[in-house]
Amino acid sequence: SSGINAEWPLRPGEHIVDMLELFTIFGKGGIVLFCFQGACTQLVLSTTAINEAIKNILIQGASSNSHVHKNLSVQLKQDNEFELVFAVAVQKMLQLSYLDKLLDEIHLEFRDRYKNELRDGTLWLNGCDFDSDFRGILTKIENQNRIQKAAPRAMKQFTESKKFEKTATANKAMFEQDKSVASTAARLASSVISTVSGSEKPAPTTPAAQPAEMSEIEIARANMKKKMAGGRKGKKPAEPKEKVPKKKGKEARHWDMGGKSTEGIDFSSPAPDSTTNGHDTRQWGEEGAKLKGCMSGDLSGFEGHQSDEEEEDVKGGTNNANTGMFSFLKNINLSTQQTITSEYLEPVLDKLKEHLTSKNVASEISEQLCSSLESSLVGKSYSTFTGLSATAKSALSESLTKILSPKRRVNVLRDVMDAKSKGRPYVITFCGVNGVGKSTNLAKVCFWLLDNGYRVLVVGGDTFRAGAVEQLRTHVTRLSVLYPNEQVQLYERGYGKDPAGLAYEAIKYARERRYDVVLVDTAGRMQDNEPLMRALSKLVALNKPDLTLFVGEALVGNEAVDQLVKFNQSLIDNSHSAEAGTKSVIDGILLTKFDCIDDKVGAAISMTYITGQPIVFVGTGQQYPDLKSLNVKSVVSALLR
Repeated sequence: SSGINAEWPLRPGEHIVDMLELFTIFGKGGIVLFCFQGACTQLVLSTTAINEAIKNILIQGASSNSHVHKNLSVQLKQDNEFELVFAVAVQKMLQLSYLDKLLDEIHLEFRDRYKNELRDGTLWLNGCDFDSDFRGILTKIENQNRIQKAAPRAMKQFTESKKFEKTATANKAMFEQDKSVASTAARLASSVISTVSGSEKPAPTTPAAQPAEMSEIEIARANMKKKMAGGRKGKKPAEPKEKVPKKKGKEARHWDMGGKSTEGIDFSSPAPDSTTNGHDTRQWGEEGAKLKGCMSGDLSGFEGHQSDEEEEDVKGGTNNANTGMFSFLKNINLSTQQTITSEYLEPVLDKLKEHLTSKNVASEISEQLCSSLESSLVGKSYSTFTGLSATAKSALSESLTKILSPKRRVNVLRDVMDAKSKGRPYVITFCGVNGVGKSTNLAKVCFWLLDNGYRVLVVGGDTFRAGAVEQLRTHVTRLSVLYPNEQVQLYERGYGKDPAGLAYEAIKYARERRYDVVLVDTAGRMQDNEPLMRALSKLVALNKPDLTLFVGEALVGNEAVDQLVKFNQSLIDNSHSAEAGTKSVIDGILLTKFDCIDDKVGAAISMTYITGQPIVFVGTGQQYPDLKSLNVKSVVSALLR
């Protein structure tokens, strides 16, 4: 185990120091203030693990404060007030449960010393004499841990749990109200008793007060008696209601031909040359000619959810700071230069979580976003309420933008050109659940590629759903009118065939006929259907497409996470390529029906957060040009409304 004793609990003579690989404290500017090497048998691996944790947590904004790199586990703690980061690396197999306590103790001790050094102007630049304090804290935690391990476990009381604290906090107002009601009732009861006993005793010194009190009680009793007496009386017989004539029902519709002639709806006979499936291709050619050339070059961003600039600009001082989603912060009272704590942010995060969920963000993703926002704000100081509101909004906007911004950019036109220069077609596979619009949006992508001068082969890989091949044939026929000379062609072998083998033959055919792009349609399947998921994995593993797109609806919330996770996991589990040693995964996302959701754009956040893959296309309508790229600024603006 790399020279580290991995047995637990600690044996006599062992120390936690021997179990730590590396502990370091550094500023966010990059200056290392303190570094302690414990066992550190793998110094290069430890530093690499900490660098990976910095990249994943601090730069990319992961919600978790821990990161695993090979056989090492790294945990970070941030101090936003002094811009400090505390990092500890241990062996992953140790699973030390007290690392949080260790980081908290070191954080409090070092922060006080660091603050004093800043105040006195004696800040060190090349390390500090913190080694003795560090070892003292380690020894204290070691002793506490041994005592805790040796002590018999006692059942935890409910009053000691966090659930009780939340319940008590939430119901505090109700408890106070019950207390006030009880005290009021006690005062009223005492007044009644004093009134009854006062009739047998001499009159009090203030005779005017008692008759007034007696009169109020007597009036209340009289009203109660009248009410109860009125309730015992029999009900008056109900007056007969006038009969309202019933509305005349819907009459059956009579067709001119009496339903006996099917000539107008019979498409079984061969269609004339100018028609396809009963649709006049000449008329479509006139309409489609207006669309040619409108999608040349890269796709434009969808602006449907972009708010007005007047709403985004801050006008009139603090007026706009108190409007919108962050208006609930007005109840938080912050004095000058007060440090933000978790207690201040708790109502903010609860409200924010509800807001994100209402925007169709998955509940699990909402919690992780709120946790990330809390870690970035706790410890910072603000002079006014406006500063807190603006900074909270800025922090959330930055986090959302970081999530939606692709870690790797997918430029389809550039990749198609690169594949063409190598003498092979660029292959795109479309997969997803039933009814999300895979075939329709495949036709949109085909139209976009044709508009940019590429030859496209459409593969009818959905050999299961009735009408799937005919749907693609209709699209290809319409597009062939606009782009003749075999610019676009449908490759299909009917129904009941193996989709993986069909796609393999189609790619070979495209290479021979020098097609630039191959678009593979697949059957819709639910994420829990294991046989169909294995069939999809076989198709991807056999043909190794350049781009595997998951087609999902923008209308779903938590379901989007479940769909994408299971599709991606199925490809990872079943699509391992023994030759290349790589695994097939979802490479990008195509969100459909994006024009139907108004500002409920949370599915984009959920899907991107789960896989880390970019949203390549956005479907915004039923026409061929209704294909856009994702406008990150517009989506973030819609989420913050």
